Amino acid sequence: MGKRAVISRRTMLHGLGTAIALPWLESVMAAEAAARPPRRMAFFCVPNGIHMADWTPKEEGPLGKLPPTLEPLEPLKSSVLVLTGLTLDGGRAHGDGPGDHARSAASFLTGAHPYKTNGKDIRNGVSVDQAAAEQIGRQTRFASLELGCERSAQAGNCDSGYSCAYTSNISWRTPTSPLSKEVNPRAVFDRLFGSADAAGRSPSGDTQAAHRKSVLDFAAEDAADLRRRLDPGDARKLDEYLHAVREIERRLEKAEAAAAALPSGARPDGVPKDFAEHVRLMMEMLVLAFQTDSTRIATFMYVNEGNNRSYPDIGVRSGHHELSHHGRNPEKQAQIAKINHFHLGLFAQFLQKLASLQEGPHPLLHNVMVMYGSGLSDGDRHNHDDLPIILAGHGGGSLRPGRHLRYRRETPLTNLYLAMLERIGAPMPKFADSTGPLEGLA
Repeated sequence: MGKRAVISRRTMLHGLGTAIALPWLESVMAAEAAARPPRRMAFFCVPNGIHMADWTPKEEGPLGKLPPTLEPLEPLKSSVLVLTGLTLDGGRAHGDGPGDHARSAASFLTGAHPYKTNGKDIRNGVSVDQAAAEQIGRQTRFASLELGCERSAQAGNCDSGYSCAYTSNISWRTPTSPLSKEVNPRAVFDRLFGSADAAGRSPSGDTQAAHRKSVLDFAAEDAADLRRRLDPGDARKLDEYLHAVREIERRLEKAEAAAAALPSGARPDGVPKDFAEHVRLMMEMLVLAFQTDSTRIATFMYVNEGNNRSYPDIGVRSGHHELSHHGRNPEKQAQIAKINHFHLGLFAQFLQKLASLQEGPHPLLHNVMVMYGSGLSDGDRHNHDDLPIILAGHGGGSLRPGRHLRYRRETPLTNLYLAMLERIGAPMPKFADSTGPLEGLA
């Protein structure tokens, strides 16, 4: 029958407790009629608003010289839309008084106005990622992934009478059920690829030996058998993919060794001490999930809304939240801009990785839609209009990036979500306060 007849898109490399999904391979896809790379979407949320003066391009239309905060996107600007003028009405007070940080996170992907409470009676809306997962989530191993670098909370008072559930979750399965994010890259890796076995033991029963072995060691026989049946180009792509998996494993082991040297309980296993490395590892887990079509829907919170961490590695020793209340102080605004640039630089690395992976005739970046932004505009004003929003990727050819689009005042952010849902294959007639799919994207 020939080698192409026996290789399926859902082929996995199996070993002891290991199931390694495969990336897009031409030899595989040629065996499946009318196969086309799937579209994926992800939503990235940063806290405390943005210093908008260093964010917004001066001119509409094709992206020329980028403003300072967006400079990390320069090599990728042909794959980026900068969207100006969108509004998150659900984040406004509407008579509820203070609490803009909590409302901005809670409404960021729901478009809803969260019920003000710090008790168990939380109520919000269904988020756009979960609206999509409800329709297309069954097509992949994981309906969606919820990732971040600071743990979620489901109780407590975190912002002027608003529950911590609002400040630390952007993904909501139902109006009363937020989905906690995974912050440990080792846990995400094990979800994607399995581990030695359920008990963490090698075939000999040696737990430590199992931990020292790569998941690839357990799947080596399957990998060798598959490699023999692939075209030379796909065999090379398979080797590159497995090498990337191995490299991530090594970085996880390094992070765990550093964590083990800390006082007991100071840091959970698998979470790097270095924040930038933590973000990169979590983003690389998402790249692997998209590359292997393990999921097509994801959310990522850098940290929880209102977070006051400092960034001494980039020369910012004051807390982010504290600095966001800058009172128009130029020195504080410059520090905020540094944080914004740092966050966006990490996001640019994620996009670069997507751009480096070939999937069919295009890079993986061609087949994704990745929104990046905040539910607050200026952290000092606490305003929810004129939001900092980027949409990266080409949506499988359904987007025309490389431009700055300015929308009329009060255009709902949820109009963007309606347009994305349509492109991902989960159309809805209306989402939250949307007035119609956002125009001008294609």
